[in-house]
Amino acid sequence: MEYRRLGSSGLQVSQVCLGSMTWGKQNNQHDADEQINYALAKGVNFIDTAEMYAVPPSPETYGKTESIIGSWLHRHKEKRDEVIIATKIAGGGLSWVREGHPISGKSVTEAIDDSLTRLQTDYIDLYQLHWPNRISPHFGKHWPGMVQPTHEDTEQEIADMLDILESIGKAVDAGKIRYFGLSDDTPWGIQTYLRLAQANNLPKVVSIQNEFNLLHTKDWPYLIEQCIHEDIAYLPWSPLAGGALTGKYLNGARPEGTRWSLVQRQGLFRDTQLSNKAIAAYVDVAKAHNMTPAQLALAWCNQVDGVTSTIIGATTMGQLKEDLQAFSLPLDETLLNDIFSVYQQYPMPF
Repeated sequence: MEYRRLGSSGLQVSQVCLGSMTWGKQNNQHDADEQINYALAKGVNFIDTAEMYAVPPSPETYGKTESIIGSWLHRHKEKRDEVIIATKIAGGGLSWVREGHPISGKSVTEAIDDSLTRLQTDYIDLYQLHWPNRISPHFGKHWPGMVQPTHEDTEQEIADMLDILESIGKAVDAGKIRYFGLSDDTPWGIQTYLRLAQANNLPKVVSIQNEFNLLHTKDWPYLIEQCIHEDIAYLPWSPLAGGALTGKYLNGARPEGTRWSLVQRQGLFRDTQLSNKAIAAYVDVAKAHNMTPAQLALAWCNQVDGVTSTIIGATTMGQLKEDLQAFSLPLDETLLNDIFSVYQQYPMPF
């Protein structure tokens, strides 16, 4: 297992981050315990969660994942300092989370305290904004024209961001959180938080996690370049495109108990004709090089310049073991060329 510095923070995180969003819906406490224990034994020291989880999000599953992690932490107090816990405050739009209101300084303070209670810990290593208050080109809204920045009130957005950052600063001063990160944001969001932090002596953004995989590379190289030069960790989420890159959903298949067999809040926007052609081609490349499609996708993500730690998720121990093996697999020039030939044909398939 390799370890990399989390942006400008003092934290060294494993190249693999254990995602947890299925815990509380597709996985129970026993499953989560087994996954955490196995991942830690393999050198993983980074766990990502969110107050919104489990997914698909619902009033019944809200906060369950943090509570499951909290139960593990309560029973393994001696390991707390060995594990880097990242969680997130939900943005606006979920009626059962603060009545759907956008993030504010006040809600940040409340949400941090609630997460600390559920996690049964005194501090959170990395606290992230799950998505910005303004509409951003994420969750399938990345095609030109889908987001209208001119419809936003720039001055108000900046004022709200400063309000949020001031509350983050108070939480850092109080020892409740150690570092601050973003999720599902853009270069403008990163740069604005950096400028506000410098001008007001407030915490600097140390990381951002965005969707990034062989089917979805809009951050490459532009946002990732900014992360490198500003010393911000880039954390890909959904490196398997919601499981699609495993090939298990090809030809309309919906295996029982899988994510795509459940109701999706945003719909199956990754399931397009071009996506399926790209996935089938990547499956063929993986077979030709004696690896699984999931391992191909994860190993590729890991070797992208600027990627700090890739967030993986598994519903079975078999999947977790397969995924972790991917990060020790070398990608030679022939394999990378084969991958790139497919990528050139399908650079933006959904």
